[in-house]
Amino acid sequence: MKYVFIVFLIGIFTISVKSQSAKTIQIGQKLQFKLDSLQKANGFPGATFAAILPNGEEIRIATGTADSLTQTFMKPDHRMLSGSIGKTLFAAVAASLAEQGIFELDDPISKYLSSEIWFKRIPNAASITIRMLMNHTSGIEEYYELGDFMQKLKENPDKKWRPEEAFAYIFDRKPLFDAGTDFGYADTNYLILGYIIEKTTGKSLYSLANKYVILPYSLSNTEPSIKRKFNKLATGYSRANSPFPYHGAIVKKGMLTINPQFEWAGGGFVSNSHDLAHWAKEFYSLGSVSEKMCKEIRSGVKANTGKEHLYGLGVQIRPTSTIGYGYGHSGWFPGYVSDCEYFPAINLAVAIQFNTDDKRLLKTSVNSYLLDMMEIIRSYE
Repeated sequence: MKYVFIVFLIGIFTISVKSQSAKTIQIGQKLQFKLDSLQKANGFPGATFAAILPNGEEIRIATGTADSLTQTFMKPDHRMLSGSIGKTLFAAVAASLAEQGIFELDDPISKYLSSEIWFKRIPNAASITIRMLMNHTSGIEEYYELGDFMQKLKENPDKKWRPEEAFAYIFDRKPLFDAGTDFGYADTNYLILGYIIEKTTGKSLYSLANKYVILPYSLSNTEPSIKRKFNKLATGYSRANSPFPYHGAIVKKGMLTINPQFEWAGGGFVSNSHDLAHWAKEFYSLGSVSEKMCKEIRSGVKANTGKEHLYGLGVQIRPTSTIGYGYGHSGWFPGYVSDCEYFPAINLAVAIQFNTDDKRLLKTSVNSYLLDMMEIIRSYE
């Protein structure tokens, strides 16, 4: 593998190619100029971007700063908390287990949880299936917005949350809607899914993610977010109106101000843009399961996340104006936003991460950035 490094005033980009391609270098330069221009115009601290081109060549770029206090330049290999993109890894685990007959997608969750003393306290408990957890049609709401969760998180940022402690916040509440009749995105669904997976397999969810996703797909820059210190972690900057009780720099003296362990199956990973782009492409045609299961993953229900958006089994299915649907996922953790997407019509995978979640600085959706970068790449076809 050859690596070409080109240093700009603001950003650094790396092109990874099997044989050096002048066209790929040119595309990389155009993307770098675009990302640098956006950083300068909008004022967000920094960002990384990666693309896996149709010919297999890779582009990795970065702009701005990874730490505003030390004025450390952002580099393409800097990592960030990738938020809900982690659901795609756990969905892949669930799909692999379903292929093995550990459970069926349309099994009611009562089959696995009815013996739990708290089971009937889950809204819609008797009518929810595993599929409904995976595509957010269970009618269960978001746990972290309820009760004293935020207060406890602030009082004890090192607390290690058990899954049932977190999803207990939805016990005895009225469901958002009857199970299977509508869409309501909530991390709570994946916490319950993760609990079922661990109970049925007797293995930790992260060990299964390592077995079925991280190792076979060589996601070497991706690891569980279960501690407060990580190598190559960019400092994230949390917006002032964040629902979480942490604002400003989310990393201080090399450590996160909060233990992200609570997120677990709702997200649960630190990663970089290259790994996310690589995984977006692989997840679309998951090699560990049959084509029939891949179709199940890519079969979406109507979602309220955007115009004509659909949601499959752990995958956002979003339209473009030029090349049909893209398949991927966005992610948010206080101080960080990420997005990755694969466009099957042109065999292109892209990913982007920002070390801020301040919408005033980003100006537009994270997915819009991805679509703009995708169009630049398409212009060289």
